[in-house]
Amino acid sequence: MAAREKSLKHRQKSENTTFEASSIDSTAVEEKLFGQAEEDDGPVVFICGKCKLPVGDSLSWDGSEDGQNQIRLKRVTDNVLVGKDNRLYEVSKRSLCLIVDLVCRGCHSVLGMVYASTPKNLDHKRFTFCFNVADIDSYVLGSASQMLAAEGPKEQPVTLEYRGIVEQQLTEMKMLVMSMAQRLEEIEAGLQEGCDEA
Repeated sequence: MAAREKSLKHRQKSENTTFEASSIDSTAVEEKLFGQAEEDDGPVVFICGKCKLPVGDSLSWDGSEDGQNQIRLKRVTDNVLVGKDNRLYEVSKRSLCLIVDLVCRGCHSVLGMVYASTPKNLDHKRFTFCFNVADIDSYVLGSASQMLAAEGPKEQPVTLEYRGIVEQQLTEMKMLVMSMAQRLEEIEAGLQEGCDEA
């Protein structure tokens, strides 16, 4: 009985350490991959490193693998094709996996893999989309900073109030031009009379 309890406690302890070893702090990895945590930035769009087609986004984030330089997503766009042929992949000397390649629809580049069969310590990777960080780029939504310069230093939006002011100024200018035209006619008429008398 005591030996059985000891065996049970040993098994629980090893299961706990296995679980703890596979836990990943995704915040630390996000900071390494994106420069800052996503809380400070907008959502991230992942794009093919070669043809720039979007392949996924950070809203479907599942984690990352620092040692293998991979990110995992739960969902991807239709621009990602999942291969049909399983092949063996050796993660480490004792970890053989069956994987299927992820291929870009646009340029047919291999972007990563889906783990179809894994040893128990890699079960967290199974049936997620694992992208090689070297084969994709990312774009943070809202990070654009370039703007066109305003044409004038006091440029204003056209509002009803602004339109009323412009119409009033145009009316005043029209009255001034008409007044000047009338005055010019009077001067010309006076010059004409002066020429006729001489």
